[in-house]
Amino acid sequence: MTPARLIAALALLTAALAMASLAWDPAGLRAVAARDPDLARAILLELRLPRTALALLIGASLGAGGAAMQGLLRNPLASPDVLGPSTGAALGAILAGYQFGGGPLAIAGGGITGAVAALLLLLALAGPAAGTATLVLAGVAISALAGAAMNLALSLAPSPYALYDLMFWLFGSLADRSLPQLAIAAPWLLLGTAALLACRHRLDSLALGEDVAQSLGVDIPRLRWTIVIATGVTTGAGVAVAGSIGFVGLIVPHLVRPLVGGRPGAALLPSALAGAALLTAADMAVRLPIAGEELKLGVLTALIGAPFFLALVLRGRGQ
Repeated sequence: MTPARLIAALALLTAALAMASLAWDPAGLRAVAARDPDLARAILLELRLPRTALALLIGASLGAGGAAMQGLLRNPLASPDVLGPSTGAALGAILAGYQFGGGPLAIAGGGITGAVAALLLLLALAGPAAGTATLVLAGVAISALAGAAMNLALSLAPSPYALYDLMFWLFGSLADRSLPQLAIAAPWLLLGTAALLACRHRLDSLALGEDVAQSLGVDIPRLRWTIVIATGVTTGAGVAVAGSIGFVGLIVPHLVRPLVGGRPGAALLPSALAGAALLTAADMAVRLPIAGEELKLGVLTALIGAPFFLALVLRGRGQ
């Protein structure tokens, strides 16, 4: 399959899943529309639309971010949350929830602030000319520090109900997301994903080696920081409104890369589309209640991704 046909097929699949997500439970929606058309319209525009749009945007950003990080680090086990912004976003969201009463807009704003703070700390620790190894070490240190602070904040929760709400939010979900939350996260997700897609040709050059890429005119430090900042911003924005949703950025590039000849840059756009399709399909799946409860989206992606990750590790050890 040519790259153009792959992109077209993934775009059609993503569009079909988006329409299916909007029309989920059509019988129930039609019954509501028959009784109260205004209520049915409100459900569609104020609940279904933000949920579907966030699934598409967050999935696309995770897919593109995973492909970009794996290409940059030249490590097939890299993922968008490797450098600390996701943990920083979770910490910022928890602190904002304490300070401002746990409102969804306060949590989203705090999460984005935490992600940006983690990126600024990464820049301060690693320096503008840092190499890949230094970036990874600084990111691990930031993740450990933010994780410890997050656990401390959770242990000092003002009430058991606050702890329950925050822990439930950290599991990851798109249920009951609103248009204001979409408005907060969408610009960060769109700009970050666009910046990643703009790096695709330079990533292909980097796959030939840093010396060859520099001889072709690629500014390696600028490329590195563009990918790091764009991935951090999108990951942080996703965590800010949806909690922790893992493994999408790890799984999707591995499914796509063999179809584009192994080229990291050529995998960016297909990975974004495949990530959007995967997260939208997963969000539809969690709406099917299990024992009367809706499964959390982050739990489902972990159940899918953990065996996939173990398979990659075992395959790597075998090789």
